[in-house]
Amino acid sequence: MTPFISLQGRRALITGGTSGAGAATVALFQVLGARVLTTARTKPTDFSGASFIEADLTTKTGVQSVVDAVQEEFGGLDILINVLGGSSAPSGGFAALSDEEWDKEFALNFFPAVRLDRALIPSMLDQGTGVVIHVTSIQNRLPLPEATTGYASAKAALNTYSKSLSKEVSPKGVRVVRVSPGWIADRGTNGLALRIAEQAGITYDEAVQMIMNSLGGIPLGRPAAPEEVADLIAFLASDRAASITGTEHVIDGGTVPTA
Repeated sequence: MTPFISLQGRRALITGGTSGAGAATVALFQVLGARVLTTARTKPTDFSGASFIEADLTTKTGVQSVVDAVQEEFGGLDILINVLGGSSAPSGGFAALSDEEWDKEFALNFFPAVRLDRALIPSMLDQGTGVVIHVTSIQNRLPLPEATTGYASAKAALNTYSKSLSKEVSPKGVRVVRVSPGWIADRGTNGLALRIAEQAGITYDEAVQMIMNSLGGIPLGRPAAPEEVADLIAFLASDRAASITGTEHVIDGGTVPTA
């Protein structure tokens, strides 16, 4: 029987592939037959399987090293997935965000995707086919002003850029789609919930509920698992999604209260 989804032989670059949804995506793509190159600032001691390059994608030189690795490893690319993202900004609202903090948020959450696209999409256009997936966030429409204004703004910029890019390259055979997760966590091992539980003297489940309350509630009653986000990414990268481009696909357990 033909499998529902196959990525057999596809050449894929997945950024941020050593933890969370990125690691789950790397693992799934390998199961589905893709040839995978992934990257992060440091290689975990227990990492195995996919090809790996250490690179700081917040820098131009780091991006170039990944581009060079793609050419050396694959000679081109079929699938480009930018999972990289995060925030280290302090709490305290807009006034706590210095120019340096703003620069860091965009350097991590926006510019790596822009620079990799600029370097790697031209070869996709030459071959007349390719898929680009940008992992954004529901915070592009549901920011948390106490702590994520910078992160949310960078993801909103990525969202708008992705839409514009899709209108430019889709007629030439390259699909561009966005995956916007809400809270992603492995049950029982989420660092944020564990830290809150310890600091507040509450159980892990109570800490999870506290986080969900801060988000306005998650109707599904739990965060998404990394593997669930990977499943969505794999579908969108596959031929099963051949007519899907220019769209945003939310996976948030119903967190965003509007359609």
